[in-house]
Amino acid sequence: MVAGIPRKEGMERKDVMSKNVSIYKAQASALEQHAAADCKVLVVANPANTNALILKEFAPSIPEKNITCLTRLDHNRALGQISEKLNVHVSDVKNVIIWGNHSSTQYPDVNHATVALSNGQKPVRELVADDYWLNNEFITTVQQRGGAIIKARKLSSALSAASAACDHIHDWVLGTPKGTWVSMGVYSDGSYGIQPGLIYSFPVTCDKGEWSIVEGLKIDELSREKLDKTAQELIEEKTLAYSCI
Repeated sequence: MVAGIPRKEGMERKDVMSKNVSIYKAQASALEQHAAADCKVLVVANPANTNALILKEFAPSIPEKNITCLTRLDHNRALGQISEKLNVHVSDVKNVIIWGNHSSTQYPDVNHATVALSNGQKPVRELVADDYWLNNEFITTVQQRGGAIIKARKLSSALSAASAACDHIHDWVLGTPKGTWVSMGVYSDGSYGIQPGLIYSFPVTCDKGEWSIVEGLKIDELSREKLDKTAQELIEEKTLAYSCI
């Protein structure tokens, strides 16, 4: 789903909410009437999480597990930042996580990420050996990359978003490699204390066309704060979206 009123420079995401709510109500009713019951839906247009939520609400016959939104672009950007910092190939970095909203409150988390070296997998945090950079500049660069692209080209991401959409669908349909997870915006089942029913980006593994949230990851105090902050923004977006219906 790429239809949406795009955000342009100087526009807040909330500025475009009411227009997008009407688009996604219409798309939902079209899916409800005509789509296969087992179709898979990926929402790309912003605000992606809340657009997917509206779609889920108004297309009740499509299983909620089949409606997702794109945070793989942010995930790929996080991998890119780490590979550049460590001067390693991006395919050797894995298991970063994008938590929450596809917005500037998202939390790019490297606490469980690793790099494949000749002597085995090593933790990203240990290799970077610069907690200040990882907890500050790394996070803000990934969070604000979309805005930087809009500023540079006066339009939002194009090819990188398309490439990330291909990655998302590829892994969802064909599965993630063993020991590797990816970030997908999916409905919350209450995992990690996130309000059930929100469309929230979690670490997931995929197998046989089904995604599953990676459970049991240790969440430190800094991470907890950031997970809750982005969840709060999604709760506010949900309230705003419902007021537009």
